[in-house]
Amino acid sequence: MVWAVAVTTYLLAVFHRSSLAVAGLAASERFDISAAQLATFTMLQLLVYAAMQIPVGLLVDRFGPRAVMLTGTIVLALAQAGFAVADTYPMAIGARVFVGLGDAMTFVCVLRLINSWFSPRRIPIITQITGPIGQIGAIAAAAPMTWALGTIGWTSAYLVAASTSVVAAVAVLVLVRDEPARRSVRGVELSWTNIRTSLAASWAHPGTRLGFWCHFTTQFSSTCLGLLWGFPFFVRGEHTSETFANVLLTIMVVAVVVAGPLLGWFVGAYQWHRSSLVLAIVWAIVAVWTFVLFWPGSAPSWLLIVLVVVVGVGGPASMIGFDLGRTSNPIERLASATGIINQGGFTASLILVVAIGVILDLASPGSGTYTPEAFTLAMSFQYVLWGIGLIQIWRYRHKARNFLRADYPEQWKRWSGRDWD
Repeated sequence: MVWAVAVTTYLLAVFHRSSLAVAGLAASERFDISAAQLATFTMLQLLVYAAMQIPVGLLVDRFGPRAVMLTGTIVLALAQAGFAVADTYPMAIGARVFVGLGDAMTFVCVLRLINSWFSPRRIPIITQITGPIGQIGAIAAAAPMTWALGTIGWTSAYLVAASTSVVAAVAVLVLVRDEPARRSVRGVELSWTNIRTSLAASWAHPGTRLGFWCHFTTQFSSTCLGLLWGFPFFVRGEHTSETFANVLLTIMVVAVVVAGPLLGWFVGAYQWHRSSLVLAIVWAIVAVWTFVLFWPGSAPSWLLIVLVVVVGVGGPASMIGFDLGRTSNPIERLASATGIINQGGFTASLILVVAIGVILDLASPGSGTYTPEAFTLAMSFQYVLWGIGLIQIWRYRHKARNFLRADYPEQWKRWSGRDWD
């Protein structure tokens, strides 16, 4: 029950995060803004989300996941209500900033609750199921919001959306407990000394850094396509129809949902090979993108389908970073470590979203119509992030394994299967 309420609250947070995706034209007309100003909504949400991960982790370690999740849900409800009645661009920007803030206060709480309520062997698969279920919120935001905007109008549509988080807040308040034995938990008081100590201890562990770089390297490609650049890339860069572009983005979400439980089973059964699985997935993403970007002319439909499937798998693969953090940190600083790791993918996504926009403008100066060649150049910026990420994963996987062997030799033998060593 606790997990069901928590994961539903997370699904609603993703719903609110994605609720603007189908309202771009309506927002442009309502606020009389340009495409660049419209893109600012997405960039600000990513920036706030990424920037708040460590503070939210510290708050969860101090006040418990229930209190922080309740606060985040209330913030989301108020932010969406503010967005509903906003009639100027600055008011709308302020509302979306608070949507990002409330969104940031949800996922870390869900992971902490999973670690408190499930056995260690079940945690990886429950975590991997949680991520894809949350992403269903992105699908749920499409058809209902499109219908609502066209039927009951902007203000009513977003007020109804806000009301869903009011219901979620009541459910969190009544039904969620931080631990089976306690309704609420409290950690050590927040002070600069305690904050520095907790963050330094979490970051010092090579397992946390390995988790950060795994999250950094696997997530940004799917996030970039799903939140902003996927539709224009397929339509302008690969000359697909708008209908097929929407189908491709839907297939990507389906791949996320299907891959999550499979990866969760693998992680639970083969803990020693978690980073190996990440490396294999990243190299697969790099290979398929290379075929797409350098295919003569437009890539065939079957190859674009392969692309969104493989890129979609990168979404739940990023969750492996959290499992690496879980086995590298005690529970009293687990949320702080999770916040650090969760910054990785969203920082990379933010860099990529901005870089693609800048490169597109530079490659198509003043034209207003981006060419396939411009998209090839812009999307190739991913190789920079993949290169950095792969090097760091390789570095810290060796450091993490050496640390485990030196400090926890029995666990090292059990995980590596080297009882003879």
